[in-house]
Amino acid sequence: MSLRPAILIHMLLLLVWTGGMAMADVGEDPLVFDDVPLKEMVQHPDWFKDSFLDLKDDLKEAVDNGKRGIIVYFGQKRCPYCRQLMEINFKMPDIVKYTRDNFDVIGIDIWSPEEVTDPAGNTMSQRDYALKMGTNFTPSLVFYDKDGNIALRLRGYYPPYQFRAALEYVAGEHYKRERFNVYLARGDSTLRFEAEDMVEEDFFLPPPYHLDRSKFPGERPLAVFFEQGNCHACDILHTQLLRQPAIQELFDAFDSVQLNMRGNEPVITPDGRKLSAREWANSLGVFYAPTLIFFDENGKEIIRVDSVVHFFRLRNVLNYVLSKGYLSHPSFQLWRSADRNR
Repeated sequence: MSLRPAILIHMLLLLVWTGGMAMADVGEDPLVFDDVPLKEMVQHPDWFKDSFLDLKDDLKEAVDNGKRGIIVYFGQKRCPYCRQLMEINFKMPDIVKYTRDNFDVIGIDIWSPEEVTDPAGNTMSQRDYALKMGTNFTPSLVFYDKDGNIALRLRGYYPPYQFRAALEYVAGEHYKRERFNVYLARGDSTLRFEAEDMVEEDFFLPPPYHLDRSKFPGERPLAVFFEQGNCHACDILHTQLLRQPAIQELFDAFDSVQLNMRGNEPVITPDGRKLSAREWANSLGVFYAPTLIFFDENGKEIIRVDSVVHFFRLRNVLNYVLSKGYLSHPSFQLWRSADRNR
């Protein structure tokens, strides 16, 4: 692992602050928590809408009350990432007020057999609706605008900064003019930091980044780490998650590269295009650092992790890719449901 002195000092302080390798809750940092399934069920705020799960009617009522649309929350009863959303983001007065002023929020249980009618009038089980929406990770949020169109999807837990931006992006109708990654980048104060500020790992392949698998398949799946400098979430990834022996062992079975999502280093992408890292990240819609995107031996994207991630979730994703579970279960959620102990 290659470290600049400033980054090394920051990481040592982070390790002290978070109690070394203990994957336990640290009260003030929304990015640091244990992702073991909870013993107690997640409780929704009492201001979530008490819905009959006819989202077409819910949307009409929200618009009639002067709101910008609805947010459909897809969760699980014992999901630690869902708890972070409820206990961190939805305990902040400004986020709660802005959310309630602009949206009604309706909760969906991704495993429930009970029926829901989507904004287009289609009726299905909540489980099938979650599958239809591609909710690989909980919590997932789908934002519907006044016309019932999907304005934004968020898969996984995002800390308050990105979450506030998502609310404003939809409420301000910025989605009609630009993609979320472009909108978020315009307000990102870390853009001045260059690639040398990033933390490297021994298993990262060095440049040049010739990742083309369109003509000649690779021998192993590919993991692409999109990161940026001065990135607290990236530091946590490297100082906690990637120090875990079980995670390191799994990554040994991948070809892995690290790219600066704001950088200009040349890349030949898995489908054969010649782009800069920044251009490729933009074309993929990458907006969160770190984002991990996994490709198969032929260069097809399998799954991405573009939200906060810890040990159990990442281990499951790596096993899903390495076991080729995606061949029999194109949905990560379905693969997990085949064995609820995963």
